[in-house]
Amino acid sequence: MFAIADFGAPPTAGLEIDAIAASILGAGLPAGAERHLREAGEAYHQDDVAETHLLAALRMAPDHPAALIGLYRFYFYKGRLLEALDVARMCLSKATRELGVSGEWRDVKTDDADFGSYAAILPRFFMFALKGYAYLQMRIGALDEGRAAVRKLLALDPSDKINAGLLTTVAARFGVEDDD
Repeated sequence: MFAIADFGAPPTAGLEIDAIAASILGAGLPAGAERHLREAGEAYHQDDVAETHLLAALRMAPDHPAALIGLYRFYFYKGRLLEALDVARMCLSKATRELGVSGEWRDVKTDDADFGSYAAILPRFFMFALKGYAYLQMRIGALDEGRAAVRKLLALDPSDKINAGLLTTVAARFGVEDDD
């Protein structure tokens, strides 16, 4: 879904889904939405134009991961963190609906899905969406909320296949001034 390189941030920042999962999640995207996503990428340097295309893609495919991911990436790259956080919430909502689990991430239980399997695409989508949510919460200064999301990630997957534990280091660094 969101590759590390797509964020321009450390690996702890992102919602990552590899090419195979992305192709599966990309199935069923309407041609018009795909065209808008492509045009948004081509117009990335023109914020208004790119955003207009991304929002058009989302209107055409309001619950499609590719449209959500495109909009999330745009907001994240542009430093529009509150808007990226809104899209991360949309991704979480989609993931919980698709998994058939509680709509509140705090209420998701370990045995609701195979969260420890990197091959389980929907649980992984949920995990990376929650990881992005946690990171963004920390970036906007909501450290307690971000830490709570990281604790949930580690509870769902104690083996920490998505490296959510690294976010504890990120959280510890927020608010600490550089000595350089």
